[in-house]
Formats: sequence, C-alpha cells, structure tokens
Amino acid sequence: MGHHGTVETALTCGDLTLETSLRTGRKAGGNTVDAHDGTAQGELAARLRLIQELSGLGVRALARDTGLSSSSLSRYLSGQTVPPWPAVVALCRLVKRDPRPLRPLWERTSNPLPAPPKSSRQVRPAPRNDLPRDAADFTGRESELAAVLAAVDSHRAVSVDGMAGVGKSCLAVHAAHRLAADFPDAQLYVDLHGFTEGRPPLDPDSALRMLLGALDVPSERVPQQGIEQLSACWRAELARRKVVVVLDNAADADQVRPLLPGAGPSVALITSRNRLLGLDEVPPVSLDVLSPEESAELLARASGDPRGPEGRLARDPHSAAEVLRLCGHLPLALRLAAARLRHRPGWTVGILAERLAQGAGEFDTALAMSVRQLNRPQARLFRLLGLLPGASFDEYVVAALADVPLHNARDMLEDLLDAHLVQQPTAGRYRLHDLVHQYARRTATEQDAAADRERALGRVLDYYVHAAAAADAAMPFVSPGRAVSAGRPPAQLPRFPDKNAAFGWFVAEYANLVAAFETAAAVGADVHVCELPRFLRAYFARRCGTTHLNFLFERSLAAAERLGDPRQLAEVHSDLGFARYNAGRMAEAAAAYAAAELQLSKVPDAHSEAELAMRRGYLSWDAGHTEEPLDCFRLAGKLYEQAGSPTDAAHAVAAEAWTMLQLGHREEAAQRAREVLDIPHGDPAWPPALTARITLGVATAREEPDTAAAHLHRALAVAREDGHLNNQAWCLNCLGVALRHMGRYEEALASHREAFALLDELFEEHWKIHFLNGYAETCRLAGLPEEALRLHRQALDMAPALGNRHEEALAHEGIATLLDATDPETAAAHRRAGEAVLRELGG
Repeated sequence: MGHHGTVETALTCGDLTLETSLRTGRKAGGNTVDAHDGTAQGELAARLRLIQELSGLGVRALARDTGLSSSSLSRYLSGQTVPPWPAVVALCRLVKRDPRPLRPLWERTSNPLPAPPKSSRQVRPAPRNDLPRDAADFTGRESELAAVLAAVDSHRAVSVDGMAGVGKSCLAVHAAHRLAADFPDAQLYVDLHGFTEGRPPLDPDSALRMLLGALDVPSERVPQQGIEQLSACWRAELARRKVVVVLDNAADADQVRPLLPGAGPSVALITSRNRLLGLDEVPPVSLDVLSPEESAELLARASGDPRGPEGRLARDPHSAAEVLRLCGHLPLALRLAAARLRHRPGWTVGILAERLAQGAGEFDTALAMSVRQLNRPQARLFRLLGLLPGASFDEYVVAALADVPLHNARDMLEDLLDAHLVQQPTAGRYRLHDLVHQYARRTATEQDAAADRERALGRVLDYYVHAAAAADAAMPFVSPGRAVSAGRPPAQLPRFPDKNAAFGWFVAEYANLVAAFETAAAVGADVHVCELPRFLRAYFARRCGTTHLNFLFERSLAAAERLGDPRQLAEVHSDLGFARYNAGRMAEAAAAYAAAELQLSKVPDAHSEAELAMRRGYLSWDAGHTEEPLDCFRLAGKLYEQAGSPTDAAHAVAAEAWTMLQLGHREEAAQRAREVLDIPHGDPAWPPALTARITLGVATAREEPDTAAAHLHRALAVAREDGHLNNQAWCLNCLGVALRHMGRYEEALASHREAFALLDELFEEHWKIHFLNGYAETCRLAGLPEEALRLHRQALDMAPALGNRHEEALAHEGIATLLDATDPETAAAHRRAGEAVLRELGG
C-alpha cells in the first residue's frame, strides 16, 4: 500500500486506533508519529497531521473540503492554535473516522490558548488574569495564609470572613497570586457587591455570565435561562481548565453556591463579612484585626519609614501606638494613614496622631485625614466618585463625572491612587473599596448641593449612553438605531477603531452599563432608559443572549410609555418583539410588533417601518405563511431605500432570497442571492453575504454541485472565523440539505449530525425547530426511516408551542410519508392534520 497505507494502518489496524497510535508515539508497523512538544495541544496537532496525511490533500484542498480557512487550518496543524471542536469533527469526517476518541485530548488543550513557543521569537500570550495587584506591603497573616492554602488544596474552595477593612480581599488576592503558577489557565476575580452601599448584591446569574465571558465561552454555549443550567455550564468549563477564581465580597451562601467550581482541577477563594455557614463543603478562615506587632510592621512598611532608631515611628513610640489604636489595627485604615505619613516628610508621628484624633471612628479617622490633604478639585472628585454606578471605572467616565478635561481626570486619579483613596486593579481601570465608597458617597451628600450631585450623575448617564452608541456603531447590527437624543454628548469618548475594540469595551463596561441603566430607571431618566438597551443589541447578540435583553427592553417600555413619544414607543415595542422572537416567544413577539405598528401609524418613519417589516417577515415565515413574508421583505427593501439605507436593503434582499428558496423557487432565489453577493462590502462576515451564499449553495446544489459546495464551505468558514455557533450550525445544516440534493447521503448525514452536535451546546432548544425536518428528510433518503420518524416527531412536539406552523405542517407530511407503507391509517391522519394546518394558513 506504500506510504498512504502506513497511515491507514496507523489509524485503523487492530487496537492501534487513531487515539492509541498517537498516544504511544508510534504508527502501526513501528513508524514514529510526527514529534510534538509533549503538551496536549502539541499531541492534538500531531494527530491532526496524521489525518491530513491520510486524506492525501494539501492544506488548501483540505481547507476547502472541510469548510475551514487555509490560515486557520495551518495554525491547527502546526499547533499554534487549538481548533474548535467542530473543526476536529470536520477533519475526522473527511477521512471517515470517528472523532470521539479525540474528545478527551481536545478537552485537555485549554482551548483557545496557543501552543507553547517553538522559538525565542514566539511568545505565548498570557492567560486571562483579572486579579487585582498583589499588595507589595502584605504583612503578617502567616497562619491565616497557610490555612487558606491548605483548605484550597484539600477542598478546592475556602471562605475568608471578617469585619469590614480587616483585609479579607487582600489576603484572598495575595493567596490567589501565590497559586497562579499552579492554575495557569486563568486567574479570575469578581466583586459580588454583597456589602456595597447603594447597589444590590450581584445576582448569581449575572456573576456566572461575567465569569463565563472572562473564559471567552461563546454566547451560543451559554444557557439563556435557569441558574442550574448556567452553573452546570460554568462547572463544565472549569472541569477542563486549571483556574483560580476570587469571589470577593459575598453576601451569603446562596449567592456563592452556584459559582463554586465543583469537581475538577479549579479552585475558588471567597470573601465575606459574614461567615458562610450554609457552605458545608467550604472550610472557613476567619480574620481578626492585626496584632500590635503586625500593625506596627504594616504601618512602617506602607509609610516607607526606615527601620531602626532613626525612623519617625521609632523616635516616637507613644504616638505610633496611638496611631495604631486610632486605626483600630485595621489594615485599610493603617494603609491610609501610612500614605499621609509617606507623602508628608515634614510630619512627625505626633502630628499624624493629632489629625487622626480629629476624626470620628476607626474607619473615618484615616479617610477624613487623607481627604483633608487633597486640594479642592481632588477632594471634589473623590466625593463625586461615591455617586458612580457600577464597580470599576476609567478616566473617560471620571472626566464626564467631574466635567473636566481628560488629562485632568487622569492626573487626579493618579493623585487619589497615591493617597490610597482609589485602587487600580488593572491598568487603566480604578475602583473604590466598599468602605471608601461609602465614605465618599456620605461626604458628597453632606458637602455637595443636591443640584450639583444630580448634574454630576446626569453627566455620567449621558456618558454611558453616548459611549455605548459609539461602540455599537463599530459593531454594526442589522439596523442601527437613530442618533442619541439622551442628554449632552461628553467632551471626550473612547475611540473604537474596529469591532474588536468595541467588543472589548463592552466586555469591560458591561456591569457598569447595567448599573447605569438601573440608576437611570431609579432617578426617572426615562430617555436614557429607553435608549441605552438599543445600543447594547449587537453586544448582547454575541455575549449575553436573550434573557437579559428581554428584561432591559421590558423596563424600557415602561419608560417609553411615561414619555409618551410615539416614535420612541414604536422602537421599543419593535426591539422588545425581536428579543421575544429570538427567545422563542412568538405570540408575545407578534403582540409587540402590532403595538409598534400602531405607534408608527402616528409618526411615519421609513427606517423604523423597514426594520419592523423585516422582523414581521421572520415571524410570519415561522408562523407558516408563504406570501406574507415575501411581501414583508420586499416592503422592507423599498423602505430602506427611501430612508437612504442601501446597505440595510441588502438584508431584505437576502431574506427574500432565502424565503424563495424555502418556497421551492430555486432559480429566483439564486438570482436574488447573486444580486446580494455583487454588492461590494468590506466585512467578510457581513450577514447578507452569509445568507446569500447559503441560499445560493442550496439552490444550485443539483445543477452546479461544485460551485454550490464552494459557496457553502465559504459560508461555513466565515461563520467559524466569526465565532457564531448559531451561524455555524445553520451553515452545516444547509450543507447537509445541499449534499442530500447531490445524492451524497453519507456526507449529508455527517453535516447534519455536526450541526446538531453544536445545537446541543447552545441551550437554545427552539433553534432546533428550523433544522429537524430537513435532517429527517435526509435520514429517510439515506435509508434510516426510524431516525427520520423520531426527528419528525420531535419537530411536531416543538412546533405548536413555538407557534411555528410551517414546521408543524412539514412534520405531519414527513411522518405521513414514512408511515404510508406500514401504517396507512396513521399516515392518513397525519396527512389530514398537515393539510388542515395549511388550510388555516391559506396555503
């Protein structure tokens, strides 16, 4: 058999399967498998190179036949990048091998980190590290630190409890930094806001979504509803990674329990002011104030006071002891006092003690004294920071808050950082300790006029709406909303050169945007409440899913009703309807669209009417209508043209082409799809082009199989590069339909099965209704009648609840066809039921 036969033997002969031959490092016959670097990632790459060798194809041909891009495939084969699981499946299917033996190896590769460097010029990107900076002056706590590390080793989790300011977070973060080398895949941190004044504790649902987002889990794999499903998803992701996560400032056991890693290699460090008695499986470590000796050491180290008799503390031990007493031996208060001593070389310790004594209480003494050393603009900014919604902030929102130029905001933040009044967990981002935040908020209420506070908060809300609009413009959705009307544009906004920069900003600011939305709702800023969610649609489509978007638009609707602006009401009703449609809530979507249409009859707007027509077209098709969807899409195209939006008109043409294909008008569908592809556009992932390629591929599969396959593989490659699992599943399912039209049933089945393997990861069950009947028809023609019957029946079970009459009718007809020969009576009943559905729809 020659060289090709050697590889074939390595993959199939006896017990030397694809897995075992590569695990032992030898092919059948004793030949050595390609060398790799000893990592799971390198081993996976070596196995994929064996698959390429078996296929007999070069990289370009292999990429073409699997729907991958050549550049991505090259990275997979070289071990530079871990392929997504569907890519591994596609490669195995090409050589007719079961991919399942490779799944355990793939799960060990810490996807999506690249391989270790092969030369000095290659640098492995650092793993995700969200930990705040470790305290350079960390002092004492030897026994507590040992207890934390021991608990993590034995139980994979530990809770640190103690009073405010006692150093719980500092200890947990210090321990996490100590553990980082043993947990190289990620070091995560989330503030649960259990005791943050002015905001409720972070709910477990939101916390899990933030953590999954930090691991770059695609939104399509994140469950949209159910805390149990979300928690299971989180544990599953941690099971194949070595991650340390700090869950800071927990309110109670119920908040924390869904966030625990479960069995597996990852660990969690929890902090709370309360002892979390409900977590029996998590050992507690309780902190008390520092001992006098530890307090003295911390004060000396944090103040930079030289050791020995020449130091200020040593020269005045009585005043030093008084400082420790006034600070209550609390690390937070001691660091604040030390900062003042460090920056005032002319002060004696006695002066520091006198200033502290002027305060009122263990916490406020050091804070008040620190603030008194600020100049007026710095002190004003410090007070205003207490008004900020959200947990962390950057210099842009601070500039808006204080109404100062960006460079002034940056300089003042550095001054506050030097004074230990703000923290800098990562470069460019700042936060306030809970105690400092409470003090700043309280002093703002005492010292700043209500009107000044309201104006400052208004500038913050204006900033978040305008910044979100700017980021949204760099992440184009199907139809962008109208210009921002809320408030005054800030003097300076972040720059978003591309959609990746915009997406990164949304990731960093998501919690703040939601907090700003809640604040706007609380203070009655109804225009902000109406507009902010609209600028989050593109981000939600990629990361947060449908549940939160429905919640935000429901709140927006109440605000729009208070405003009474018909155009605003129309847009919110339309957006809420689309969110409900994407969540599978068809009847509620229809009601929202009807309400939007009523409002638009009062204030005609071509762009809003076009968007509504598009959305009604999608809903109408799912409801089983035939001509109405086409009418909707054609109307949308005309309205977009009238509104001066030819790019949006292409969406309408692509939707029209797809609908024509579903109705059996293949030639007309192909022609309309070609019209879309002739429109120049710079984004390879442009949605109309993706829809057009899929439409053209299925429409021409019988007459032009090679060209059709090329279109579908190109669409699949684009969907994979863009990272949308929903679009990947859609492409794969349509590829299965096209291959069925070509008579290539085995390949068609493999494509359908890969699509459903993706759907099983999505947790959006209603998506399957669009794929089941097509998959069933392929099974029938491939000689799998029992599988076809099961799939049609599954579609029939789902369709009525989703209001999808079109798929309901198809399921009845499919079942009838399968039962004609064996159970003609039941077949006739299903055929009558399907015909009844069509009569109801006027078909």
